Amino acid sequence: MGSPAIKVKNISLKYKFVKSMNIKKEIIKLFIRRKTEKRIKEVGALENVNFEIEKGKTVGVIGVNGAGKTTLLKVIAKIIEPDSGEIELHSDSVSLLTLGAGFQPELSGLENIYLNGLILGLGKDKINKKLKEIIGFSELEEFINYPIKTYSSGMRVRLAFSIASHIEPDILLLDEILGVGDEYFKEKSQYRIKQLIKGNRTVLIVSHSMSSISKLCDLTLWINKGKVIEYDYTKNVVEKYRDYLRNYK
Repeated sequence: MGSPAIKVKNISLKYKFVKSMNIKKEIIKLFIRRKTEKRIKEVGALENVNFEIEKGKTVGVIGVNGAGKTTLLKVIAKIIEPDSGEIELHSDSVSLLTLGAGFQPELSGLENIYLNGLILGLGKDKINKKLKEIIGFSELEEFINYPIKTYSSGMRVRLAFSIASHIEPDILLLDEILGVGDEYFKEKSQYRIKQLIKGNRTVLIVSHSMSSISKLCDLTLWINKGKVIEYDYTKNVVEKYRDYLRNYK
């Protein structure tokens, strides 16, 4: 086994929600000496999650909606702090690509390329060297000087994917972006991911597309209600997950 790129050790996280309060009901409870309900509700997002990813591997992350997939990526990217546990990243750079993409809507596509590059720690010279490739891959040359707020969701994802994949971080986290865009761009994105994999980069892919997961991923992590159900070779995990979905209600 090669050296690890990511170690996830006993990660747990609960989200806290504040319930809306009905003032009239609360006053009545006080007068008749009933206990008022707790207004803070805790919901488990991740529970004792453990796994390790070898450098250069591509890992799929699957599960039904609300399973904790996006939360897991945000914890790995250190956007969210877990309640307990530890994340070890053996890399110099990590990029999380989501549908939101973190763009500034008032800035142009071009300005957002520079902004995202700087956030990832790249100097202007390095961004300049990659600029033509980034714009060309996104196929947004005609719109690159227009504000991001005028872009469709598909255009934003194309630009975001192009920035993240051409900046070439050591670890690339992709959250539900392979299903966006037309078939041509999906195939193009998958080919680009294969190029990154050949460059010995570590890639995590959250997707509901089992065909994409099967094509791209060496291993797959299946989580449900914040818990790891299975972590194994993709073929084995996808087969079990499909069986689960046939009986899922």
